[in-house]
Amino acid sequence: MSKGYRDLREHVGVLRERGLLIEVDRPVDKDTEMHPLVRWQYRGGLPEQQWKAFLFTNVVDPRGRRYANPVLIGGLAASPAVYAAGLGCEVDEVGARWERAFAAPIDPVLVDSGPGQEVVLGPSDFEGEGGGFDGIPIPVSTPGFDAAPFLTSAHAITKDPETGIRNVGHYRGQIKSPTTCGVMFSASYKHGYMHFRKYVESGAEYMDLAWVIGAPPVVAYAAVQKVGYGVDEYTLAGGLAGEPIELMRCKTVDLEVPAGAEIILEGRVRTDRLEQEGPFGESHGYVHPRSLSPMFELTAITHRRDYIWTSFISQVTPSESSVIKRVGFEPMLKGFLRDTLGVTGVTDVVMHEPLTNLRKVIFVQFDNPKETEVWRALKGVAAFRAEIGKIVIAVDRDIDPRSLDAVWWALAYRSRPHKDVQIIRGQYKGHGPPFVSDPEAVEDSNLLINATLRGTLPPISLPTKPYMEHARELWDELGLPALTPQAPWHGYVITPEEWPEELEAEAQMAVTGRYYETGAKHAAEPRPIEG
Repeated sequence: MSKGYRDLREHVGVLRERGLLIEVDRPVDKDTEMHPLVRWQYRGGLPEQQWKAFLFTNVVDPRGRRYANPVLIGGLAASPAVYAAGLGCEVDEVGARWERAFAAPIDPVLVDSGPGQEVVLGPSDFEGEGGGFDGIPIPVSTPGFDAAPFLTSAHAITKDPETGIRNVGHYRGQIKSPTTCGVMFSASYKHGYMHFRKYVESGAEYMDLAWVIGAPPVVAYAAVQKVGYGVDEYTLAGGLAGEPIELMRCKTVDLEVPAGAEIILEGRVRTDRLEQEGPFGESHGYVHPRSLSPMFELTAITHRRDYIWTSFISQVTPSESSVIKRVGFEPMLKGFLRDTLGVTGVTDVVMHEPLTNLRKVIFVQFDNPKETEVWRALKGVAAFRAEIGKIVIAVDRDIDPRSLDAVWWALAYRSRPHKDVQIIRGQYKGHGPPFVSDPEAVEDSNLLINATLRGTLPPISLPTKPYMEHARELWDELGLPALTPQAPWHGYVITPEEWPEELEAEAQMAVTGRYYETGAKHAAEPRPIEG
């Protein structure tokens, strides 16, 4: 059966063709060197356009072991360009792909087998050195703080025991032994945790779970998306691909996994015990302390003969973890405001990424909105999910919400704090510190700010667009350093009543050398000194 979406290795080939892949052939320690090396592209001042995927083909560990399989970090979403490659489109087309996926999800299809089961290993293969997890090149993500290697890019497949509807979740898991790891659901609203609670309450001894690593990129992008309970993420992935995702049945658990995955870890989650899990360097930018998590017990490993292990780089944002969430979440939230709430004036939704990890600071851009529309949208963001929207700011279309300088400009001249700020109490603090049990400490609030224009403003005091464009041609002709225009980079009229025809005529006379005529006109209209 021909499929239009790429599996992981086809995607790696595209990254190579597009110059988005760095291949490292020298020995690299998976526990001490690998993640720190990739981290430098995010903390070393490189612009987003230079962020790339890393493929490590000579993997070692501190014990002197060499691993036969490569490790891919940043391969799914090191940058928006890498993400777009996974969808087979350009960066500016990603939003439309997500709008299509939400509007027209496609159910998966079941196939008899796939490359992800070329090799099948069972309990007898897990014994001895190199068995089970021990033979897999799973890196330490935050060396110096993490307690062990963690599953970071694995998608956890579970089923609701009552409805049979699947969930493709994205959780981390601390490696505890060659056959056990944690399952960090992190919060009670996670759908995998909801499944787990149903199994506990039913008296079942175990919950089936399959970890999928190296799924086709469209599946990975759907797995990290925040959708409603009961939505099968495989259908969303099908919507992204424009055709059904091929699934195959697991060997030892009653679950279906992508036929083209690199490696599948099948097993069961015990319902009778929890264990300490962590600490782990988290995407909110702090080391998450130990907490109690359910435990996964391995029953089978299936994989391609030459599988590629994938690992997300997360922790302090920006990172692969934040890029892969942001690129899909922004169009979803925009669609919620426009289509569900009917706030048609919304033109963009931008989640602030550096250090704040997307959830806390959100900008909503409008085109000439009514004030009631602005407040409906701001409150809609705050109510959309419990963990997002601590600070939500509304700006006009001429304000670039990805430029904090531009946002501060709007706050300084288009908002009046005594009229344009609202605080909503009773919000859940969400993912991140403070890590305390005191209920007062976990209560948070939303700060909503309307920084859109009410009234009039004079034009932006920069040369108008034709003059700036011509000057850029001169700049390039002189061989000066490459420019990255920052909005606003040219002057423009905001409200026409503040720029009447008389002033426009005088400005045009100035650039044709006729400014004396303007002076003469003013001289003919003297005003007496009063007082």
